[in-house]
Amino acid sequence: MSGGESKRAKKQICIGLLAHVDAGKTTLAEALLYTGGRIRRLGRVDHQDAFLDNDSMERERGITIFSKQAQLTWEGLDITLLDTPGHVDFSAEMERTLQVLDYAMLVISGSDGVQGHVQTLWRLLGEYGIPIFLFINKMDQPDTDREKLLRELQAKLDGSCLEFGPEAEKKGEDWLEELSMCGEDLLEEYLETGSLADASLAGAIAKRRIFPCYFGSALRLEGVEELLRGVRRFTEKPEYRTEFSARVYKISRDSAGNRLTHLKVTGGVLRVKMPVSNAESAESDADIWEEKVNQLRVYGGAQYEAVEEVAAGGICAVTGLDKTFAGQGLGKESRNELPILAPVLTYGLLLPEGSDGVKVLGQLRKLEEEEPQLHVVWQGAAGSGQAGGTGTGPQIHVQVMGEVQIEVLKRLVSERFGLDVEFTDGQILYKETIAGTVEGIGHFEPLRHYAEVHLLLEPGEPGSGLQFGNVCSEDVLDRNWQRLVLTHLEERSHPGVLTGSPITDMKITLLTGRAHIKHTEGGDFRQATYRALRQGLMQSRSVLLEPVFSFTLEVPGGQVGRAMSDIQRMHGRFDVPQTFGEYAVITGSAPAETMRGYQSEVNAYTRGLGRLSCILKGYEPCHDMERVAEAFGYDPEADVENPASSVFCAHGAGFIVPWDQVAEYAHLESGWHGEAALRGGSGSGGVEAEGAGEGMSGSDGIAASGRKRAADRKQSVSDYITQEEIEEIFSRTYGKSSSDYTPYRYNGMQGRSGGQNAGRGTAAEEASLSGQAAGSGPEKEAAERGSLSKGSQGKREEYLLVDGYNIIFAWEDLRGLAEVNIDSARDRLMDICSNYQGFAGCTLILVFDAYKVKGNTGSVQKYHNIYVVYTKEAETADQYIEKTVHEIGRKHAVSVATSDRLEQMIIWGEGAVRLSAAGFREVIEETSARAREQYERQVEIVRNRPFEGLKP
Repeated sequence: MSGGESKRAKKQICIGLLAHVDAGKTTLAEALLYTGGRIRRLGRVDHQDAFLDNDSMERERGITIFSKQAQLTWEGLDITLLDTPGHVDFSAEMERTLQVLDYAMLVISGSDGVQGHVQTLWRLLGEYGIPIFLFINKMDQPDTDREKLLRELQAKLDGSCLEFGPEAEKKGEDWLEELSMCGEDLLEEYLETGSLADASLAGAIAKRRIFPCYFGSALRLEGVEELLRGVRRFTEKPEYRTEFSARVYKISRDSAGNRLTHLKVTGGVLRVKMPVSNAESAESDADIWEEKVNQLRVYGGAQYEAVEEVAAGGICAVTGLDKTFAGQGLGKESRNELPILAPVLTYGLLLPEGSDGVKVLGQLRKLEEEEPQLHVVWQGAAGSGQAGGTGTGPQIHVQVMGEVQIEVLKRLVSERFGLDVEFTDGQILYKETIAGTVEGIGHFEPLRHYAEVHLLLEPGEPGSGLQFGNVCSEDVLDRNWQRLVLTHLEERSHPGVLTGSPITDMKITLLTGRAHIKHTEGGDFRQATYRALRQGLMQSRSVLLEPVFSFTLEVPGGQVGRAMSDIQRMHGRFDVPQTFGEYAVITGSAPAETMRGYQSEVNAYTRGLGRLSCILKGYEPCHDMERVAEAFGYDPEADVENPASSVFCAHGAGFIVPWDQVAEYAHLESGWHGEAALRGGSGSGGVEAEGAGEGMSGSDGIAASGRKRAADRKQSVSDYITQEEIEEIFSRTYGKSSSDYTPYRYNGMQGRSGGQNAGRGTAAEEASLSGQAAGSGPEKEAAERGSLSKGSQGKREEYLLVDGYNIIFAWEDLRGLAEVNIDSARDRLMDICSNYQGFAGCTLILVFDAYKVKGNTGSVQKYHNIYVVYTKEAETADQYIEKTVHEIGRKHAVSVATSDRLEQMIIWGEGAVRLSAAGFREVIEETSARAREQYERQVEIVRNRPFEGLKP
């Protein structure tokens, strides 16, 4: 058997040490290494000689700042120990190690119990699905009660936190019964055999159904050996694939400046000089790389051993890889892990006088490789988007977890680069998204350059980040240019137009684009892409998002009222407080801005007895958007580094076109027709059709649609009826032929008249549906004639939209029926409308509100010969009718039956005919009378005379 196969056959696990600061985590690490024979002398944090806290800053401050690695063997079990920071400011460093752990060892202070950061750690471990062993430390201190602590663990963390160790096993059947209640398979085994095998318990622990708790004192080496023995007995051997794969969890540099990639081998064997690639995890072909491993280092504290190979399950540091990043998957690992925790504060970097900002930026990029959450960015003075800024502030900004991390960062910059830097006061890190769907156009055409890009911007789900799509045909734009556009969208953080904060929670889709066979270069599409995105943002309604914390606040019972009042003052939300003995626990969420410094307030009014723990919940709409935007003072049009304008060329020279006029000059027709594949609205498609319907073609039609978009840029495109809704009605009316949709979608196509009875009916019907009522005029008639082809001689399509509930509660008989049963009233109105349509021959759409139905997506149903529309969630019947009239009101004869006066004014302005509820009732009654009269004239009355006509 080879050395690699021998190592793989041996049981090896990776355990991470996690704790709230000052819980004794580093002391426990010393005790484990000493008990396992890895070190000969116990180090101490207060003596500044701990084996794993070997950095000078760690020893000075007495806290763990950087994750460290060590190995030990206990009774045939190989353990790789990863010590992580416990201070909340270095939570990002801690979280990165979670990606490579098999098990976690969570250290709890017996004197303090479950502190705030412990609950954050518990939730994180749950997110990553890591099995947990708990060690309750400092049990040698007075007033520590084992039973009380166990109850607290079960109440605040999980009810399956159960005591393990010699003391617990002495309880015999009582202990086994507790364990058996953690799973049906355990209960079956216990009932059948009267005991539980170690393998069964190990399986339950691995599935996070049991959380073993060991008690002791790391400083006195009490309970440490029992903890190691429990880890050996109750852990499972991880399974790994045979092909090489690895997960990067950290980037660092040694004292000589060599770049180190810290990773865990998750499959196969990693050897020196072996080529390593990210082909499986790369976002695109352009991101794929392959590099050779120069050296493999297995660290133990500050020292390392150079080895020739590392088998699956091993942790090592690699030199020779320059393109790796934390969370990256190598070999057969197909995913790149993204962090859950994120900073919510951004700080400006104040450089010493005479420093080269560009050079410092490059130096900080190296630190960013080691600490990706720094997010080092360069922001110019103009339109920098810093709240309260004057436009002359710092140009380099970083994102930091807290004050302690700032002090460490200053020390690192000083030691590595010889710069004494300072930081501005922290500002909340806001983000932006959009409220509706919009198309952005970017054109870049200085002399001998050319590129045009059309992007569709759609709001995404909260927390979804930026997602990218492509529906552009290769017949329009070559694949290599399409990939380049998507690369430019993904390569950087894009600022919004409200405060200059990064955009998020959006889907950006490439609709279409154009390149020149001779003059287009790669940089041209970068400019066109950035400008298209920016132009779309300028048209949309932006929404400012702020970070929101989920919090757990524990205060004495007498302070609950004060706590709830504070939460309401901070614009927070909370659940009903729960009581645990003399304390009350309040959980909820509140904006990060309003919660800044609240821990100090809690300490003050509870006299040190209160506890507050916070974790980032996500981003939600800002509670005070106008004030924040005003404080930023951001002018998007003054941000010369992020222009929304486009560059066109005429007479051999380039000229700049403002963002709100770009559509008039664009060389491509809109790539957005609201097709179902895009899930977009019909704004652009409807506008384009309108321009075409006025007899325009080519660039004139594009200019018309551009002017319309510019005029409506302040209004969300999602405010208009969607293409799917219109096409649903047309398809059911005319069938599924593509030509059936032409009356409002395409230029120069033949219009269609209404049903076979169109043009027939009473005088009242003609007044309401003929299209010759108020709002008609010479311009309108000309537009109507221009929108029809030469062969179309019939009148325009007739539509009647009825506001269902408005009519029901306006008609006395239906209102009375609704008081008894609203469904019956609705069915009665549907029958009345169906009878009317059968005689009038128009297309009748009956609209009912369903906007209060949570999760409702809306529907269009065919009821006999009419269409019944139930609006979607958050959309009223008025809004639906306004959208529909806006879409088809000037191309078809549209009437609306409603008594809502505001609604009547709106639809009249869109070219539709108003019809009140009383007027609609009169039309219905007159139509019924006329239909009855016509029927009676046509029906021949035949009398019962059986012998009439017989010859004698």
